[in-house]
Amino acid sequence: MKYIKIIVFIIVIANGNAQETKLLLNQKLIADLSETPIYPRLTEKINGQIQWKDSFKYIDSIEIYSITYLSDGLKINGLLVKPKKKGKYPCIIYNRGGNRNFGSLTIAHGAITLGQIAKEGYVVIASQYRGNAGSEGHEEFGGNDVNDITLLPEVLKEVNNADTTKIGMYGWSRGGMMTYIALTKTDNIKAAVVGGAISDNFSSIKDRPEMETGVLSELIPNYADNKAIELEKRSAIKWVDKFPKNVPILMLHGTSDWRVKPEQSLNLAIEFEKYRIPYRLIMFEGGDHGISEHKFEVNQQVLNWFDKYLKNNNPIPNMEYHGN
Repeated sequence: MKYIKIIVFIIVIANGNAQETKLLLNQKLIADLSETPIYPRLTEKINGQIQWKDSFKYIDSIEIYSITYLSDGLKINGLLVKPKKKGKYPCIIYNRGGNRNFGSLTIAHGAITLGQIAKEGYVVIASQYRGNAGSEGHEEFGGNDVNDITLLPEVLKEVNNADTTKIGMYGWSRGGMMTYIALTKTDNIKAAVVGGAISDNFSSIKDRPEMETGVLSELIPNYADNKAIELEKRSAIKWVDKFPKNVPILMLHGTSDWRVKPEQSLNLAIEFEKYRIPYRLIMFEGGDHGISEHKFEVNQQVLNWFDKYLKNNNPIPNMEYHGN
């Protein structure tokens, strides 16, 4: 009897631990987009029948989910988009821009931004970050909320279609900053893409003082007492030596971006040169913060990069000086 009790106790403990390690708490399929605000933009009426516009017919080939997962014990909301066709697919972690409600993920992001990647054969996951869109906790604009994305490779292990040996990361604006930080904290990422990325918050507040008063000072803990330290933690230009040398980074920036000046990517590229970090920098002439003037080319560059290093397993570029 004594041994039976011990065995039962071990089983109970093991089951408890198994439950604790489950991170993906909820996946809710968004099966009907007709009730969402984005639907009229995606459809048109032909011969009295509502149909997807040609550029959105791919929506029938993907599934869009709202998700909730655990990060540091907090319930975090996000989106998951994947192909309907069965199989194992490489993964992309998408890091949204903005702060609080500005830039928060919507069904439109799922159908368009994430969907256009998923239709090419990727499982795409995105976090709202803590404190946003119903997520628990408090947003820190590049503080502990970075844990909400570095944890996602573990969350993806609970997604049947996900090939977690092939994970890329894609961030825009603040999401680019989050991507830079995440690359120094995890070794699960094989390739990265950033667009209009913040790499120097000291320059950001000089160019846009309202960023300090309306965002940084409100979101970053102990900002008034530790301003320089906290800004440096969020400024990749200050710690390029920490970047991994086996993760190729595609940097995209518009030359007419007023939100994050193009110099931020140009200056970081110079530092990448010094430390021989594998990167490619593309500056889009006259492009705004979202590079909307060159959207088709941007999307193609993003897919080409991930196809190259995730689907096709291309080797890391030789960053040693070489040649004739």
